[in-house]
Amino acid sequence: MRRACSPDEKRIDYRDYRFTLPELILNLLIGLILAWAVGHFFYDSYIVSAALLAFIPWFLRYRRKDYGNRRRRELGLQFKDAVASISANQKAGYSIENSFREAWKDMTLLYGTRGIIVKELNHIRRGLDNNLVLEQMLLDLGARSGVDDIRQFGEVFTIAKRSGGNLTETIEMTAGMIEQKADVEQEIAVMISSRKMESNVMSLVPFFMILYMDLSSEGFFDELYHNVAGIAIMTVCLVIYVASYLIAQKMTDIRI
Repeated sequence: MRRACSPDEKRIDYRDYRFTLPELILNLLIGLILAWAVGHFFYDSYIVSAALLAFIPWFLRYRRKDYGNRRRRELGLQFKDAVASISANQKAGYSIENSFREAWKDMTLLYGTRGIIVKELNHIRRGLDNNLVLEQMLLDLGARSGVDDIRQFGEVFTIAKRSGGNLTETIEMTAGMIEQKADVEQEIAVMISSRKMESNVMSLVPFFMILYMDLSSEGFFDELYHNVAGIAIMTVCLVIYVASYLIAQKMTDIRI
């Protein structure tokens, strides 16, 4: 009996991003700098900076989510090219299994051996060589990917193959739909890329303004530090700043 996947091979779950060591160190440093900057510029207090270290785990979870979203978007774009290659190979007369093998070669030329989709197609290729079930490997990829297009492709492919449908036509139609959706997403990403850059720059402006005023007019902010009224005002400013940053990130995160 053929198996769906190899039990001794750990596959990547794209829904759960894990930092590499350099990424972890980098984001820890960013978290420490942010804690120091907020404590220094908003409260002029190392005690506050030390207290803000408690938020670093939350910051790391936020960054992991961002990294994971970017990796899933990259996987989705590469999968679009892979499906187009599979469709072209099908129309060229290859069997469905050999179409996936040829797609692996095409994607290797396009993305190199370290490409995300190249690794997944290589897994499928080796699975086919070991008589594993193609439909189950696609369903497994769809479940692990966290990408709706990949999950839906696996489900449509499985239904078409088990029901004896026209796989060539099904894959061609699905490839066209995925490509159209990906093209629209890329157009939107290009349109809002400048707005994202503006948002990131604007998020740094308050710190530079406070630093400039602190250096050019020493003691200008003394009335806002180390007293109840000043702490309350700066806390309100900080809450508004964080809320505006999160809203800006949400507004530029457009998905189809």
